[in-house]
Amino acid sequence: MKKKKLALAIVGLFSVITLAACSNSGTELVTMKGGKITQEAFFDEIKTQDANQQALSTSIIFKVAELGFGDKVDKKEVDAKYKESQEQYGDADTFKDALKSAGMTEASYKAQLKKSLAFEAMMKSHIKITDADLKETWKTFHPEVEVQLIAMDDEAKAKEVLEKANKGDDFGKLAKENSTAPSSTENGKVTFDSTTTEVPAEVQEAAFKLKKDEVSALIPVVGNNGMTETTTYYIVKMVKPQDKGNDMEPFKKELKEIATTAKLSDQAFQQEVISKELKAANVKIKDEALKGVLAGYIEEETKASSTAESSAKESKAKESSTKESSTKDSAAESSAKESSTEESK
Repeated sequence: MKKKKLALAIVGLFSVITLAACSNSGTELVTMKGGKITQEAFFDEIKTQDANQQALSTSIIFKVAELGFGDKVDKKEVDAKYKESQEQYGDADTFKDALKSAGMTEASYKAQLKKSLAFEAMMKSHIKITDADLKETWKTFHPEVEVQLIAMDDEAKAKEVLEKANKGDDFGKLAKENSTAPSSTENGKVTFDSTTTEVPAEVQEAAFKLKKDEVSALIPVVGNNGMTETTTYYIVKMVKPQDKGNDMEPFKKELKEIATTAKLSDQAFQQEVISKELKAANVKIKDEALKGVLAGYIEEETKASSTAESSAKESKAKESSTKESSTKDSAAESSAKESSTEESK
């Protein structure tokens, strides 16, 4: 399947913050008759805007990741990521043009890639995959298979093609002549497992049930092109099946990778790790107008601490009240006994 072009990672995200960090408060940005705009005035005006506060939040998080885990990122990793991005843009010149239009160079983009990889390293340092995680992943896992695939928009024509495939016509030729899928130029051959996102889930489910050389029924997949609902009709022929079996041991490495990827994309997990790392880095916001940029991370921990402190105070107050009440009861009981003794006399 054709890979989708990726957006340039974290491009231009820190430009406003960099300007502010390097600024001399009195440096003039703009002058005019009767007035001027300084970097300090400009920063004061834009720093409370949501987009810029979000940019600062991301900048802080990536900086913490870079300081704590940047030494764990190998230059080869950065170069490999750079090459991967470049390949998805077709060629080196096209990619450089894309970088230039985003206000970046090869060096600055690689610097951002390093921060991104440091962030990933920071996340992975908190991941511990358990047997329970592997068993849960195993439930929906299916190993890699190779199929030939035809995708068509016309149901009537798709039925005709399916009939020809069932009669034994060359499936690769049918794919080349009729399929709208990008893979049709390669005889419709596609390789995927249960984690592949390019092949619809309905197609995967049908394919995994096929035996070698078996052809599926027509598989309708409903989608949306952004304006209207569309239906694509798929036909699948199994080329190289692979049985999952009942033993997950042979697939343990793959299962661990899948479970790790799931953890990395889990927002609750990300938030928990970021909170811990910000606290460990002793991050303090000095500007009152920017106190809320890490809302959801540092602030939540502060609230949790306040809640715990309040609970402790409340518990202590109740304990004190209970002791006082107990003391009063003991005093009353003692007084009653004394009174009773006096009466006996």
